[in-house]
Amino acid sequence: MFGSLGMPELIVIFVIALIVFGPKKLPELGRSLGKGIAEFKKATNELHSQLEEEIRIDAERTSSGSQDAPQVSPATPHGADAPMSKVG
Repeated sequence: MFGSLGMPELIVIFVIALIVFGPKKLPELGRSLGKGIAEFKKATNELHSQLEEEIRIDAERTSSGSQDAPQVSPATPHGADAPMSKVG
C-alpha cells in the first residue's frame, strides 16, 4: 500500500525519530510539525477560496458580457481569400 501508512509503519517511524532526536526534543518537534501542517492547510484553503472566487467573477463577467456584446463576424484582410499569383 503505497498511498497510506499502517500502524506498523508509524511505529517504526516513531522509534527512528525517538532514536534520532531523543525523548526531550520529540514533543517540541511534534508541536512544530503540527503547527507547520496547520499553517500549510490554512494557506491551501485560502488559495482554494481565492481561485473559486476568481472563477466565479470571471464566469459572471463572461455570461453578462456575451449578452451585451453585438455579434460581429471576424474580419479578413483584403485579398486574403484571393488565389496567389505566380511570381515571375
